[in-house]
Order: sequence, then structure tokens, then C-alpha cells
Amino acid sequence: MNQPTFVLVHGALTDASVWRRISARLQDAGHSVIAPSLPMRSFDGDISYLKKFLGTLTGPLVVAAHSYAGSVISAPDALTEDVRSLVFVTAFQQDAGETAGALNGKFPGSLLIPDNLVVREYPGGAEVYLRPEKFGEVYAGDAGERDRKILAAAQKPFDPVTLEGSFANAASWHDLPSWAVVSTRDNSIPTEAQRWMAERARSTVVEVDSSHAVPLVHPDVVAGLILDAAG
Repeated sequence: MNQPTFVLVHGALTDASVWRRISARLQDAGHSVIAPSLPMRSFDGDISYLKKFLGTLTGPLVVAAHSYAGSVISAPDALTEDVRSLVFVTAFQQDAGETAGALNGKFPGSLLIPDNLVVREYPGGAEVYLRPEKFGEVYAGDAGERDRKILAAAQKPFDPVTLEGSFANAASWHDLPSWAVVSTRDNSIPTEAQRWMAERARSTVVEVDSSHAVPLVHPDVVAGLILDAAG
């Protein structure tokens, strides 16, 4: 039986390096890992980008998504026929007609509020960052001070239009088996929102007492769940 390739997709405000400790564990165990970089300029653009990227890979795929990337892999048009299972890591599990922005506001608790954000213009639009002094509180409260500072300095911003994107057909998790990591001290995507989405999707759930930066802070837990998703 072919061993799957693990595709690790980052979300908003961090780049693919958020997976580095998980990548190391999976690679040390002899698995193939690849972590693409989403443009995050439009939701449809990210869907198209991931579909094209996955199309360059062969063999079975297990796709894991952090944060906003959960919305992207929920879109059926983002995946190829080689995808066998999905892992949502403190991530949106979006369905047809929904938006990430609305899901994030469904339950109270998110600190992704205007006072904590910085908006900068880029050619063709605007992009959102967390204020560096707020990065720990909002995103990575249980990470080490050095990690918090590095993450805050190297943010991958997102165009706010990405959070208003939707798709028309039933989400991928209706047809593919899914796993979910729920963080119980998440100040970005509220814990109750994560629980609600995971229960709706009938995902196999592991809860972790952690911030939104769970891939960095609890890599053993996340890597273990990704391996579970590989069967």
C-alpha cells in the first residue's frame, strides 16, 4: 500500500513555518511532508491555488489545515481525488453558503477585533496583521517569548476579503473522513465555535489546553492526530 504524503496548509497570520515541529516529527518517522504557502489575497484564489498545487502530487494525500486554511480545504473544489482524509487544526470547518468571518462571530470570545489589528495597503487591496504587542494574547499565549516575537515579526498577512468567501456545494468533510484538534484557550477562533463545527462534521476530536498556535506548542499531539488520519 502506498504511504500517503502529508500536506500541511497554514492559515492567516503565520506562514508554513508554523508546521516546522510537526514536519520534523513526521519526516523523522519516514513520511513525506510538504507545506505550501497560500497567497491569501482572495478565497477563490486560495481554493484554485491549492487545487493546482495538489494536482502536482501523486499518490494518496492527507491534508491538514490550520486556522483559515480549514475554510479552504472545506471547499470541494480545492481538493483532488487523491485526498483521502482531512485534519482540521484549530481551524474553520466551513460549509456551503457560509463564510469564515460569520463562523468566527457565531460564538463570543475572538480577540481578532479592530483594536488588535493593523491594516496596510498593498497594490490592489489591503492586508491585515496583528499588532505585535497583541500577538501573544490573541494567537500564541502559551508559546515561548522567543517564538511569540518571531511569529509577530514574520506574520503572513491576509486580505480581509478572504474571510467573506463562500462556496456553493456541500463541504468536502461531508464525504471525506475528518479529524479535528480543538484548542480550549483559543483567543482567535473561539473554542465553542471549533467544537460546534467539529461535531457538525462528525470529526474525530482531540481537545488540547492550548492557544491558537497549537501546531507550534503541541506538535506531538497534532502529529499524532495526522498519523491517525493516515489510517
